[in-house]
Amino acid sequence: MRDIISNSSFFGVMISVLSYELGLYLKKKYKWAILNPLLISIVVIILFLAVFRIKYDDFNEGAKYLSYLLTPATVCLAIPLYEQIQLLKDNWKAILAGILAGVITTMCTVLAFAVMFHFTHEEYVTMLPKSITTAIGMGLSQEMGGIVTITVVSIIITGVFGNMIADIVFKVFQIHNPIAKGIGLGSSAHAIGTAKAMEMGEIEGAMSSLSIAVTGLMSVIFAAIFAGII
Repeated sequence: MRDIISNSSFFGVMISVLSYELGLYLKKKYKWAILNPLLISIVVIILFLAVFRIKYDDFNEGAKYLSYLLTPATVCLAIPLYEQIQLLKDNWKAILAGILAGVITTMCTVLAFAVMFHFTHEEYVTMLPKSITTAIGMGLSQEMGGIVTITVVSIIITGVFGNMIADIVFKVFQIHNPIAKGIGLGSSAHAIGTAKAMEMGEIEGAMSSLSIAVTGLMSVIFAAIFAGII
């Protein structure tokens, strides 16, 4: 059984899609924030690989084909932004200020935890890219001498957590402006947060899509500055 699964070219894709569909089903049925489809799929895949003792490389041999869809999917995020281009022109100062605030907050938070928990320089720079998209975060972490695999994990956890608590945060702090919601999600929870923003509305999705790109560029600059502190 294990050999059949491991040697299948489509196993990785199949288990990834089915586990995500399970997550979507549970989220729609129970509507609990913790039942995030991505989180459910991660847990299910880990358990499946562990129970059947399937090597990650065998799983990734098929699952890697899903990664090829990331680039066109990211490009597609420009569509809702284009549809809201006039809104962007009218509020560009506030939008840039919001994204800048998100980037600086992220960097200062990582710095504070690094001081509190006595991070080494390697551990510190590993966490700096936690709130930007994986493609940029991996390159940035490697360039600064961080541990890329841990950076990827921190990026995923940040995105999933941001997706889960978004509604609660907006409700507690009474944030109702769609632009503010989109910027907050995009600049803190990258693509996974953008998925949540698109569920909220077109404006939220467009602003979050913009935030992903601009946050990535700003983070490259500020990470270089903050990396020299510790």
